[in-house]
Amino acid sequence: MERTGAQILVDQLLVQGVERATCVPGESYLSVLDALLDSGVDLLTCRQEGGAAMMAEAYGKMTGKPGICFVTRGPGATNAAAGVHVAMQDSTPMILFVGQIGRAMKYREAFQELDYGAVFGTMCKWAFEIDDAARIPELVTRAFRVATQGRPGPVVVALPEDMLSDLADVPDGGQARPIQIAPSAEAVSDLADRLARAERPVAILGDGAWQGPAREAMIAFAERHALPVAVEFRRGGAFPADHPNYVGDLSIGANPKLLKGIKEADLVLMLGGRLSESPSQNYTLLGIGAQDDRLVHLHADPEEIGRVYQPGLGLVGTARGFIDAVSDLPGPNRQSGWVGELRQAYLDWSQDPLPLPGKFQMGDVVCWLRDTLGPDAAITNGAGNFATWINRHYRFRDHGTQLAPTSGSMGYGLPAAVMAKRQMPDRDVVCVAGDGDIMMTVQELATAVQFDIPLILLVIDNSMFGTIRMHQEREFPGRVSATALKNPDFAAMARSFGAHGDTVEDSADFATAFERAKASGKPALIHCQLDPEALTIAKTLSEIRAEASK
Repeated sequence: MERTGAQILVDQLLVQGVERATCVPGESYLSVLDALLDSGVDLLTCRQEGGAAMMAEAYGKMTGKPGICFVTRGPGATNAAAGVHVAMQDSTPMILFVGQIGRAMKYREAFQELDYGAVFGTMCKWAFEIDDAARIPELVTRAFRVATQGRPGPVVVALPEDMLSDLADVPDGGQARPIQIAPSAEAVSDLADRLARAERPVAILGDGAWQGPAREAMIAFAERHALPVAVEFRRGGAFPADHPNYVGDLSIGANPKLLKGIKEADLVLMLGGRLSESPSQNYTLLGIGAQDDRLVHLHADPEEIGRVYQPGLGLVGTARGFIDAVSDLPGPNRQSGWVGELRQAYLDWSQDPLPLPGKFQMGDVVCWLRDTLGPDAAITNGAGNFATWINRHYRFRDHGTQLAPTSGSMGYGLPAAVMAKRQMPDRDVVCVAGDGDIMMTVQELATAVQFDIPLILLVIDNSMFGTIRMHQEREFPGRVSATALKNPDFAAMARSFGAHGDTVEDSADFATAFERAKASGKPALIHCQLDPEALTIAKTLSEIRAEASK
């Protein structure tokens, strides 16, 4: 039976099990919007393409399935690039569908024309254009496989407007199921020998693959082999922070005792991640270039093994494939306090916040959230110094409870919270955003109001781009340039959107404000006023300036 290209496309999404998508509408793909109308796909209309793409990326983080986003050509696509870049650096499966000019107009610089392969080629796994409606099933199935197989990541698909109206008689494609890869028997035997010999091993979990059965099996593996387990930057939830084998995260400003422990370890299992700039503490945690015989690197993409670090043993495998391959390895007869020592160092580091100037104590607020919210609550954030309190003091206990960009993209937190609360309506979802951070995507609060998504947004306001100011004071003490901000009344702004808005100046009043926000039943914003002196988790603005001036 003949179908339009648009209908064929939407039918392929249904074949792949797509339940939810985001968009900013555009005339270049009106026929797709029409086909989606009766499809049963939950389509969230967003206010800016960057927010739409970040929502789709958050869906990929939570589910392991590609987040789906539709945007229009030209400026729509370039706005969405911020979310595509997050997906690439965070190894998140995502597919961005972009409306394109008609095929007969190409190469004339027609209205909003772009070469999508050239624009997105370095920030996605594959960028291509579908010129023939009959090939939609083939190419969309391949796009889903590319997005999820090996190292997951984003795919960009351009859809010429006239192609979407073409008729074609073509069967649907099959459902793409990414293959699970297990390390070879020889490699597993080598790993077993290394585990048996090790006295001070440590495991570092990266990327988003540690979920579902693989996560539970990894917990059992760590227990059986007496492994201290750390997670890479913003990978909270890959391993439960309340488990006695959990020893902390490799965040910006990580626990010095954890870093010391990894450097002193005689076996380092890097399982699934890349240990890029932030978790490696600017590539200082492990050696670069020379082979490190202590290092065992597991990754689903063989191209990642040896790309930066030269491991003593490389294991090509997915999380599930690895766990299946090592499930029968006997636990070692290791009698030491190694796990307990690193665990206690984590507890000491994360338990109590340091007091800082001002009535609003950010550390107290994060600890209150930690001790009050349930284990399935999700915390989202973008980028800024405010996030260091989350990294240090909050304890993520379940998969998908930390949604934050390892790429350090500002504005991520609110779109991610919109998607998280839509996907998990029975869970608490809290976005923590800085005053500079939130203004990147604040318009998505309107999306939350429109779709009745009652997330809670905390805006931490110190009237500056705090992270940049911190670096500025270190490099050019006392010379403030381009980092001061004149902010709106955020609570009043939230109310103008139709959300609940509240203001807190003293952290002692935060708990009651949070309860009011929950009771409102609406999307809610709590405007938290932080003293500008409380610039970092451990040092004031004046202390940073004074040290730099010496």
